[in-house]
Amino acid sequence: MLATSLLLPSFAHAADWYEGSSKHFIVYSEGSPEQVAAATESLERFDQALRTITGTPDKPLSPNLRVTVFMLDDVDAIRRLSGSHSIAGYYQARASGPMAFAPRKTSGELNARTILQHEYAHSFMFASWPSAVFAKWFVEGFAEFVGTASYRTDGTLTFGAPPEYRKYGINQTNQIPASQLLMLNPGKLDDLQTHILYGRGWLLTHYALLGGHGKELADYITLSNEGKSAEAGRAFGNPSDLDYKLNRYISGKTLPLLRLSKDQVVVGKVTLRKLGAGEIATLPARLRSSSGVTTETAPEVAELARRLAAPYPTDAAAQNELAEAEFDAKNYAAAEAAADRALAADPKSIHALLYKGMAQMEVAKAAGDTNPERWKAIRGHFLKANKLDTDYPQPLVLFYESFAAAKQAPTPNARNGLLGAYVLAPFDTGLRVTAGKVLLEMKDAKAARVAFEPVAYSPHAPADNVALKVLTALDEKGTEGALAVLAEADAKAKKAAEDAEKKKKG
Repeated sequence: MLATSLLLPSFAHAADWYEGSSKHFIVYSEGSPEQVAAATESLERFDQALRTITGTPDKPLSPNLRVTVFMLDDVDAIRRLSGSHSIAGYYQARASGPMAFAPRKTSGELNARTILQHEYAHSFMFASWPSAVFAKWFVEGFAEFVGTASYRTDGTLTFGAPPEYRKYGINQTNQIPASQLLMLNPGKLDDLQTHILYGRGWLLTHYALLGGHGKELADYITLSNEGKSAEAGRAFGNPSDLDYKLNRYISGKTLPLLRLSKDQVVVGKVTLRKLGAGEIATLPARLRSSSGVTTETAPEVAELARRLAAPYPTDAAAQNELAEAEFDAKNYAAAEAAADRALAADPKSIHALLYKGMAQMEVAKAAGDTNPERWKAIRGHFLKANKLDTDYPQPLVLFYESFAAAKQAPTPNARNGLLGAYVLAPFDTGLRVTAGKVLLEMKDAKAARVAFEPVAYSPHAPADNVALKVLTALDEKGTEGALAVLAEADAKAKKAAEDAEKKKKG
């Protein structure tokens, strides 16, 4: 991560910043009110279009589970924030609230809209069909298919344009023939094969959805989820014939497109709010906290937040950011003090309630405190947050985690709350694993499998990932064997963390 000072110039003479708010998104951006409203509306229209083409109902959603999108100046700003020189935007799907970081200005074939739409498609898929497992080609192929969606000036949204940045991969069959592509787990892939999987995945998705082969796709998904891998591999016919059909399909003169007019996709209300002085002042720190910090970078972000929030002791937004930054830097007393100031300004701040409880939990855990009254008070903050928003999963997750912190067995209420959080945020892979473990402990092998499968077959998961090992153990040794795999993985992770800490100290 680059030095803090390199992030400050963008805000030194900042124009007005606005928050655009819709049912599924919160967009923060510099610019005119009209520009921010248009950006928010286009994202909301994209979500509604996905629901239209997939037949997915629009269920009630916690306002705290909306995707928070930070629009920065350009790709350079994104790369400075992320610390990576190879990305142009990124998305983080998590139960505390999904986050996206995208540039307002881009150039080239892979633009900001494509990146954001691709990543949101993943979250949409896992939230809409949480009990289904999808092959890697379809996970990425669907995201590529909808990722290239574009708007015309009349508001029409068009799906089906080829991702030009995948051009090479679209036309390759030798590296990953259909017989391998259709496998739920195609094995370890190198960078070139991964590129081809994305390209051929887009092509097969297009062929299925717009080429008249939707029934074959539905059969393929059903058979895959029934564990009938051989039959699934033949859902589109002979795999070698499929390669030929796909090549012929892409070589046609004109690929079919799907167009949805503005009238076909109804978008709800978009509201705008101009950010206050304290919010704008602390944005450089908030961006880094939201993006994620490490043990090494957390102290400098906390120092930055301290300096930027100092003039705004009664501003809830500024103090909420300070609470988060101090917590990340393990300054728990300072984090709690900032959370208290945020609560004084806004008694219903869920963020402040959670960070107050989290800070107290870390202090009690470090002290080995087992006083029931103290832990009751700590959990009280999470329960209060839950009452303010019963559809927000993070308070439920923290309530459950507090029992391990106190070295206590979780109560049935805590376990049920954790499983409720999993239902609300199935796109969070860490939460899926925790829920899967709870289900294993409850001897519910079938539900545990559903929790672990999307993690095991994730396109970005290693070929020998822990979730896949859990599934293998579940088949061979039952729930106890699967729990043993998790216990071994936890022990290795704990030892690695301890070794890293020892190395750091000495």
